[in-house]
Amino acid sequence: MRNGQALERAMERYGDTVYRLCYLYMKRREDAEDIFQTVFCRYLTEEKEFENESHEKAWLLRVTANLCKDTLFSFSRRKVGSLEELEQEFAAPEDEGREVRAAVLKLPEKYRLAVYLFYFEGYSAGEIGRMLGQKENTIYTRLARGRKLLREELGGDLDE
Repeated sequence: MRNGQALERAMERYGDTVYRLCYLYMKRREDAEDIFQTVFCRYLTEEKEFENESHEKAWLLRVTANLCKDTLFSFSRRKVGSLEELEQEFAAPEDEGREVRAAVLKLPEKYRLAVYLFYFEGYSAGEIGRMLGQKENTIYTRLARGRKLLREELGGDLDE
């Protein structure tokens, strides 16, 4: 079991990323906060020693994704917030990338996750594949299809 200092360090380093991933899946602030808390409770009680910071971050993101999926597919959860609410909470009004983020949020989940982790979090296709339990080429395909959908949505060329 980890101590409070390890938890604080992990939350400081990875808290924003974990919360954004929670929010990306759950689409409601309250649900994202619940998952966020659960992820770090699991981190606190996890006995596993991480090889390095990258391994630790990947573990946190994988646990986050799995908890979100479990919650989304549970029988008791059927109501989600509107995309308009999500867009308002996800991007600040002065943020230049608001339109792009809003378009990313409208993508189907499998494309949304790949695009988000690749472009917003800076992971490689191989790292994303390992986190999501997919082959690297599957991630490349999802990125290509996600970019195509974004081009259609935004009506222009995107830098790749």
